[in-house]
Amino acid sequence: MRLRAVLSALLILLVLVADQVAKILVKTHMSLYEHIELTNWFHIAFVENRGMAFGMDFIGTSILTLFRFLAVCIFGWYLVRCIRRCLPIGFIVCLSLVIAGAMGNIIDNCLYGLIFTESQPANPFFAPVAEIVPFGQGYGQFLSGKVVDMLYFPLWEWPESMPVLGGRTFFGAVFNLADSAISVGAVAIILFYHQLLTQPKESTTKEDKAASC
Repeated sequence: MRLRAVLSALLILLVLVADQVAKILVKTHMSLYEHIELTNWFHIAFVENRGMAFGMDFIGTSILTLFRFLAVCIFGWYLVRCIRRCLPIGFIVCLSLVIAGAMGNIIDNCLYGLIFTESQPANPFFAPVAEIVPFGQGYGQFLSGKVVDMLYFPLWEWPESMPVLGGRTFFGAVFNLADSAISVGAVAIILFYHQLLTQPKESTTKEDKAASC
């Protein structure tokens, strides 16, 4: 059980740190909508949204943040139960990824409006980038911060002859590491551990649990 708990905590911390470092670097070094082509299939494209994954934006920021916070609490409670039951390490990893990703975007919504100036598109005279300011002097209020996205993978474009999709980029969404963690964790659970979500709780003794861990 201890191995699962330590692994989960370290993974959540690693994802949070990597996600926030990437977002802060982009926000403080790039103007809004600035685009850097690293390879033909991997670009850094700075955009912001109100908090939905992969740039979607159709729910108010405050409502979405509160919903996400509630989801993190529920998933966190469930994660602790799974660790105590010594469920497979892979399942613990997947849950940890989902929780870490949600927490990463919550940080943006809660704090970025309070500690950053607003990012602006570049113009012919200067390229405005956000700056870190004293707490509470940023561009917004608590729960009003915008989520930073930057990862863009234009793998290919659909042929012009194809109806509807012709000429469009396959998976043209811009996202961040937190979105990736949520997606990878959720998809892996569906593919490999979906049976654990529906099976009844096993009745085991403390000795059996200790042995299985």
